[in-house]
Amino acid sequence: MHTVAVLALDQVIPFDLSAPIEVFSRTRLPDGRCAYRVRICAPQEEVDAGTFRIRAPYGLEALAEADTIILPGTATPTLPLPAGVKEALCAAAANGTRIASVCAGAFVLAATGLLDGRRATTHWVAAPLLAECHPEVTVDPDVLYVDEGQLLTSAGAAAALDLCLHMIRKDHGSAVAADAARLSVMPLEREGGQAQFIVHARPPAPVGNTLEPLLRWLEDNADRDLTLDDIAAYAGMSARTLNRRFREQAGTTPLQWLHRARIRRAQYLLETTSYPVERIATQAGFGSPTAFRDRFKRVVGTSPYAYRKTFQGARGPGDARPRAGTGGEAA
Repeated sequence: MHTVAVLALDQVIPFDLSAPIEVFSRTRLPDGRCAYRVRICAPQEEVDAGTFRIRAPYGLEALAEADTIILPGTATPTLPLPAGVKEALCAAAANGTRIASVCAGAFVLAATGLLDGRRATTHWVAAPLLAECHPEVTVDPDVLYVDEGQLLTSAGAAAALDLCLHMIRKDHGSAVAADAARLSVMPLEREGGQAQFIVHARPPAPVGNTLEPLLRWLEDNADRDLTLDDIAAYAGMSARTLNRRFREQAGTTPLQWLHRARIRRAQYLLETTSYPVERIATQAGFGSPTAFRDRFKRVVGTSPYAYRKTFQGARGPGDARPRAGTGGEAA
């Protein structure tokens, strides 16, 4: 089982500490088994969390046994690291352990030197200070999280949820990540400086679900060349009324929602099939492979090929596997 160690230092921010604990500890695999073992560790037995104190059941030695280490932020992020923390984190990194920071936890990660020469983010308020204290790090304050492979950093507290879901998807695929998001009552796709990979198997119903039948019809017919008039005719209302209803209930337009549904379908096909990009473009409802690639890059932030390369290995045992000679590399 994948072990996640959450490192609690003095002045730890309670939300930064609890968010990854809750998300990872509640994540279940399709057969119901726990996906992660979560351990809370600290340099000392008791940790000051501001309004209360916590007792950590594990010491720094637990970092050496973890597959993923989470670094929550602290109230005073520029304090020197406690004895042994830098050495333990660097040793874990040398062994290939994935390390992710939450909010001001980027200061902890940067203090180890592991972020030198890399891109990172933190809360936008703390970004100038992080850049000043660690000029070797390229600080990007305009994104929800940064994935540098082995090292990941997230922005403000809520972005920790985005980052956790991103890691769950990379580990176990979209279905497990979607289930984890539902348990957290967390939207799986947020607008932000960095396009989010995490998506629903089916786009979420808007608040006030009077459009739910129409959304299901759009999802089922996303491969058709639908116009606004086509959608309005099916809904039995004028295009103007339809646009207003979508704005009120979904915060977007019918065609924008349809484009997102097509991207979601394309993501699923890229993850679970070896179909070439031309076939995926058709099945997802795009007019041409070029139009598909352009919109996919604009919405997701990467190419279909790069997306497939990242996520096709993180699927359940029943999913299709790519086969040689099927044109998968063309995506």
